[in-house]
Amino acid sequence: MWSESIKIVAPTVRPRPLAAGTEVEVRIHATYIEAWRQGKCVAQHERCFGRQQKVLDLNHYLEALERKPGALAGATALEQCRAQGKWPASYDQYWEVLRQRQGKQAGTHATIEILLEGQKHGAERLRQAVERALELGCSDKAAVEYLLTEEKAEKQRPEAIELAALLAYERPQPTMAAYDQLLQNRPVEVIQ
Repeated sequence: MWSESIKIVAPTVRPRPLAAGTEVEVRIHATYIEAWRQGKCVAQHERCFGRQQKVLDLNHYLEALERKPGALAGATALEQCRAQGKWPASYDQYWEVLRQRQGKQAGTHATIEILLEGQKHGAERLRQAVERALELGCSDKAAVEYLLTEEKAEKQRPEAIELAALLAYERPQPTMAAYDQLLQNRPVEVIQ
């Protein structure tokens, strides 16, 4: 492994991108490179062996696209993501559902937010959540976010209770006869 301290101006992964010109340590491995800052890996990227080629990771650009969602449709990173098979058809289907429901700009923004949330859970889990949302007919970002986290939600089953124990709460049914007596001797007044 070879490493050298250089300045890098590449986008980084969440939670906070580094400012352009920030000094980082770059570690070059056989298939990927890493950028480290203050003992933490702030970015990992696929290594490119060809000359004059761009290898872009859509995840690195999501924060910028969140501010300018209209750029997603024509993004080179999205094009490469599709070419590599990392963008399932279900993402396009759900993106279209969101655009139809919320409008072009808001639907695209919601799609980007879903992709950002998906970074926390992994690509496979995100794909499953989007496909499940399509099956259920959901057309909201919150639905996908719920489906991403539903496995983690604690669902406690209530404790089984013996039916015999419920007999302690047995009471006779009330009768309404006593109330009927109240109505017998009173004149009925109709208030208009």
